[in-house]
Amino acid sequence: MIRIAVDAMGGDFGPSVTVPASLAFLDNHPEASVLLVGQPAVLAVQPQFFRLQAHPRCQIVAASEVVTMDDPIEVALRRKKDSSMRVAIAQVKDGAAQAAVSAGNTGALMAIARYLLKTLEGIDRPAIAALMPNAKGDATTVLDLGANVDCTPEHLLQFAVMGSALVSVLKRNETPSVGLLNIGEEVIKGNDTIKKAGELLRSAGNSGDLNFFGNVEGNDIFKGTTDIVVCDGFVGNVALKTSEGLATMIVGFLKAEFARNIITKTAAIMAYPVLNALKNRMDYRRYNGAALLGLRGLVFKSHGSADAFAFEQALNRAYDAARNNLLDRVRERIAHAAPLLATTATAEAPAVPAPVELVAPTAAH
Repeated sequence: MIRIAVDAMGGDFGPSVTVPASLAFLDNHPEASVLLVGQPAVLAVQPQFFRLQAHPRCQIVAASEVVTMDDPIEVALRRKKDSSMRVAIAQVKDGAAQAAVSAGNTGALMAIARYLLKTLEGIDRPAIAALMPNAKGDATTVLDLGANVDCTPEHLLQFAVMGSALVSVLKRNETPSVGLLNIGEEVIKGNDTIKKAGELLRSAGNSGDLNFFGNVEGNDIFKGTTDIVVCDGFVGNVALKTSEGLATMIVGFLKAEFARNIITKTAAIMAYPVLNALKNRMDYRRYNGAALLGLRGLVFKSHGSADAFAFEQALNRAYDAARNNLLDRVRERIAHAAPLLATTATAEAPAVPAPVELVAPTAAH
């Protein structure tokens, strides 16, 4: 039985999304259970709450406070110690749940998760890893997507190791290919950080710790050139928001064009199967659920604006990660790469900057 702790209050829509999504998740996963964490009085007004409350595989865990989307990290971490977000992550720390899922404030989620769970040995900073749809009909795993704005080459190497573990578990691919996001494929391109990271990743490839493809460009994410693309959090978050905005624009444009007159409406009817397939392929809700990698526990981040369908996808990803022992796989990969990670840690490199406040854009929070 895999038990998922759900922050029922987080996100733009809170219980109106998390309650029906949790119920649908339980209906589709008879071997899973849910700890629904939130304010009982607020949860009780949801139409499906009493059905969920009566579910034999759901337990309500009370939390008196809520981390809002606008709360500073300091408030969420130091003042709201009984928030639904913190209590949900505490379930993982205490062993009551195998994973936690929240659609709440990204910065607060990462700060609380890092404070309660701590980072794995050999990992300096956790990273956010998520899927982006590609032209091959699959998805490319990209990290980091906003947890770390400034990264050293050593951080990018750690991200690659953790991303490889994630893909090996969720896609049953033991040797996923890794690309380093750059302004060109050539080794000589990029700033000093990227060039040094490329050297480290090539060394990891030579030692068998990674299947390193080489440098890739932004369009390679959507081509599906590699299974994994590694970058710093600033670039990754911009790429994520751009892809979501582009998908929304294309779908909206097609709808508008095909509604203009009788000819385009007729064309739309004839092309409906193709258009529907395109819409589904580009629907970022299907890829919802980003893993916070590098922690001593599984935490997944849903889009703040997720609807019930999208939030259920995040629950599905957390469930798959827990069922397939993602945490153990990350530990194994880190242990295998330990000699290389230790070498890079002692090599001359720029001083590691203090952790910065996480990027929390309005669409994903």
